[in-house]
Amino acid sequence: MIPVSNILRLRVAEVIEETADAHSIVFDLTPEQRAALAYRPGQFLTLRVPSEQCGSVARCYSLSSSPFTGDAPQVTVKRTDGGYASHWICDNVRPGSEIEVLAPSGVFSPASLDTDLLLVAAGSGITPVMSIVKSALAQGSGQVVLVYANRDERSVIFGHDLRALAEKHPDRLTLIHWLESVQGLPSTEQLRTLLRPFTGHEAFVCGPPPFMTAATTALKALDVPRSRIRREKFVSLGGNPFETATITPAKEDTGSAGGHEEQPATVRVELDGERHELAWPRRSKLLDLLLERGLDAPFSCREGQCSACACRITSGEVKMLHNEVLEAEDIDEGIVLACQSVPLTDEVSVSYE
Repeated sequence: MIPVSNILRLRVAEVIEETADAHSIVFDLTPEQRAALAYRPGQFLTLRVPSEQCGSVARCYSLSSSPFTGDAPQVTVKRTDGGYASHWICDNVRPGSEIEVLAPSGVFSPASLDTDLLLVAAGSGITPVMSIVKSALAQGSGQVVLVYANRDERSVIFGHDLRALAEKHPDRLTLIHWLESVQGLPSTEQLRTLLRPFTGHEAFVCGPPPFMTAATTALKALDVPRSRIRREKFVSLGGNPFETATITPAKEDTGSAGGHEEQPATVRVELDGERHELAWPRRSKLLDLLLERGLDAPFSCREGQCSACACRITSGEVKMLHNEVLEAEDIDEGIVLACQSVPLTDEVSVSYE
């Protein structure tokens, strides 16, 4: 089981009906919980949702609040077709409800809020993007361009808040709405034309897969480097980290006569501003090793289905046993999932950014 200290039980202070199908869940935190829930713009929480059939299910929902505005943390949940958890949350969560969550995770976050940002969102993909918008305007100094696509005007989540931000920051925020009911589905070519003036910005893309593919293709056609394009994928977890996750003790390999391949590797890890050097058994996954050694490494699903445990290999090589979320470009840049990585070389260096 996940250590109790890694699970937070949060009280709901308010439920905001953003649209007919989307609710924001605002949490009331104690000072201790606020410290434990420190997060970066664009990150998500993993929520435990009760189920009569299997006890509970775990789902990841992005934080739509900003850590820099003084507002209470909130996640925004939109009903999805056949989505048990999203329907349960929208139908049952009320002020005073208590929800168990895991610590904030995810890498869909700007390295600097002072850079110029191009944020491209569709539907509920606005949720992590809204956190970035609020944070960049409150804490940063760069220009912010938001292109936001929806079916129609009634589907626009945070419509009032976005108008207020645009009025408050007319010199920094450019807000562009795209409504399918008026303009049709945005094509790659239309997005290419729309995004052309902003190719010097850092790009963040979030929304349904076809939309993200069209937006990413448009940006690449405009010669925006892959390193300046970030995508956020939403993948339903196949397991339940609240009920099934275990920390497997990392046992030292005994090896055999002449069996050099069984000798532990050495891993150097930069995490939370500290450096650690550990013996890494060849058959142990990196996340298992770090947790067994008492390091507070981020994680959620432990199945290679989310990016919560993502880290960067700065030297050496590892093998990922399973991956459903990282793209080839991410892997080429050294990004791996710690929950699925085993060592290939004798020495490996890892950085958690």
